[in-house]
Amino acid sequence: MNEDRPLTRLDMLRFARRVVEHQAARQLALMDRWIADEERREAERQRRLAARRNAPEWAVEHGLNGRTAVYVHVGGCTGAGGRAKGVGREQAVRALTEAGVPACPLCRPDTALGILE
Repeated sequence: MNEDRPLTRLDMLRFARRVVEHQAARQLALMDRWIADEERREAERQRRLAARRNAPEWAVEHGLNGRTAVYVHVGGCTGAGGRAKGVGREQAVRALTEAGVPACPLCRPDTALGILE
């Protein structure tokens, strides 16, 4: 603006419009980020649900050496980790009763299998 002349009402209105336009653009960008974050969360939730549906009924988690069984899990247990292998009901029962593999404290497969300690 020219500093020699005072601001007119029209100048001030145009300035106010630019301010509102800038604020609205920032708010829309913020809402777009919120929407994208929520879409990512929902996609992750759907992925977890699909993985849980495809999970085996029972799983045995192995230790770092790959041979020693650490826990028996109900299929889809979030505590199973990447070293868990899907097994049948009989194998899970044998691991708990005969092999002495402990039951996962989170999902309690011994309770789900009807085995009382």
